Amino acid sequence: MRWDKAIGDAGFAILPALFSHEYLDQLLREIDESAPRRSRAGIRHALSLSAVMAMAREPQMIELAREVLGPEAFPFRATLFDKSPTANWLVVWHQDTALPLRERIDQPAWGPWSVKEGIDYSHAPSAALSQVLALRVSCDDSTLVNGPLRVLRGTHTLAVLSDDALHDLSIRIAPVDCVVPKGGVVAMRPLVVHASSKSQIEMPRRVLHIEYAASESIVQPLKLAVA
Repeated sequence: MRWDKAIGDAGFAILPALFSHEYLDQLLREIDESAPRRSRAGIRHALSLSAVMAMAREPQMIELAREVLGPEAFPFRATLFDKSPTANWLVVWHQDTALPLRERIDQPAWGPWSVKEGIDYSHAPSAALSQVLALRVSCDDSTLVNGPLRVLRGTHTLAVLSDDALHDLSIRIAPVDCVVPKGGVVAMRPLVVHASSKSQIEMPRRVLHIEYAASESIVQPLKLAVA
């Protein structure tokens, strides 16, 4: 099955070998040099780092995003997740529904709103989220024992779900563990229901999560902020 068809059918796809170990090791060194301060879990709003923006604009990344979202797709947000023995956590079943916006303009079906590090965020309706694709670059091997991404296949078609509905789906649908070698990429829709468990070993699991949108104006008059 073509990877873009898998995105449509399952809400995610695994591309096992896009970047070399050497490229990723250099990328992580540059991130460490330019962002010595970070939270326990990693770095939010990482597109402000030149090395991360360069990665987001790599031809193979842009081409992947544009195959799904169209010719104007561009990166608008990046997060470095850094799961390690000193920063180990689990993430319950959820969907990614909050988007960074240039300014707060109240609109039907948007909200609640919040501010994160000076950027306005709003939870978005499914029509807006259908125009977003995340590409998760594995900077380390992601294995069954170091807290990999887990997804519920096909749930991206169910719109924005309540907590009760998320719980019900997690019981009824067998999860898929996204085991990805270093240099591989998981492409996923934000509405696919996903989670991750705590790592059981000391091996780190660093993932650069880069989000792309079909255009900066997801719904007029709202425009995405670059974060």
